[in-house]
Amino acid sequence: MQRPKLSVVIPCYNEEACLEMLHGRVSAAARATVGDDYEIVLVNDGSRDGSWAVMQRLSASDPRLVAINLSRNHGHQLALTAGLDLCAGEEILIIDADLQDPPELLSDMRATLREQGADVVYAVRRKREGETFFKKVTAAFFYRMLDRITDTPIPLDTGDFRLMTRRALDAFLSLPEQARFIRGMVAWVGFRQVPFVYDRHERHAGETKYPLAKMIRFALDAVTGFSTAPLRFASHAGLALTGLSVLLFLYIVIGWLMGSAVQGWTSTMLVVVFLGAVQMFVLGMIGEYLGRLYVESKRRPLYLVADVAGPVKGHASLGYRYADSGEVTVSPHAPARAELAEPDAIKAKAPRRKPVASDAETAEPPTLL
Repeated sequence: MQRPKLSVVIPCYNEEACLEMLHGRVSAAARATVGDDYEIVLVNDGSRDGSWAVMQRLSASDPRLVAINLSRNHGHQLALTAGLDLCAGEEILIIDADLQDPPELLSDMRATLREQGADVVYAVRRKREGETFFKKVTAAFFYRMLDRITDTPIPLDTGDFRLMTRRALDAFLSLPEQARFIRGMVAWVGFRQVPFVYDRHERHAGETKYPLAKMIRFALDAVTGFSTAPLRFASHAGLALTGLSVLLFLYIVIGWLMGSAVQGWTSTMLVVVFLGAVQMFVLGMIGEYLGRLYVESKRRPLYLVADVAGPVKGHASLGYRYADSGEVTVSPHAPARAELAEPDAIKAKAPRRKPVASDAETAEPPTLL
């Protein structure tokens, strides 16, 4: 089956009010860029509003639209992973459903990709309209802090809005992490990546799906996934406090030898509280890393697909087809680890694992005498 030239992957959570406008603008931008040789992959991340019903209606009227319904809310990064796993295009545009990132920039981003000979064009936010001062300041601080403590150069002031080649996407899909920070993972795979500066718009409708608690969780996933600096901080703090303790001990001994007792319960309690706070912070960071190891060790599927609404069987420009029995099969171009289920049964999509060799395959050859 021939790949479409372009896949547009859009994770959605409670975006019913945006979907009609989103579909129209994305379709127009894709058609202006590659003609009719494109697909749109909408991923419903367990929305509680009528998003899935709208997606089904759109897929029935547009043979280039595939809608994937996850079994529950898995989170933005895993919903995006599902769409990337199951898309089939030669080039892939990632965009959010709230229309803060203008789909009309696709043509210019694709021109940049071709002119620069790049594998990834990532969008850099010059302005962030419709966002609070607190979010702008914390986002700026987060990206600059992350840039200082990670070995992987993660571009500043970027989101997931980007255009990728199939080569870069396949490299990304080989990464099996459960806790995902996709913009960092894409940066890690390397290849030639170039910026594209733009002004981010206000949401078309609805409210942000990233409240403060989710932002903190997202930041922790980014830090623990790409840096061991918090663990190194524990070592450095331990050395510094040890040196401070030695100096304090010498101060007390010298004072005792000179006949003056060191007094001050306030200073003593201050030291105790400070050391306790440092210890709790260090234990908390160790707990974060241990928790990440625990989640990774369970090897649970990244997501489950409950249902798919899409094109009729045999549509050549899409990566999916329906069998007569109703079974949904994945395009042979899609990664082998991606798997969809029949409508009446849910199969899990698990990270890629190395095959286990049999005893016969691993046995040493007999020694000839």
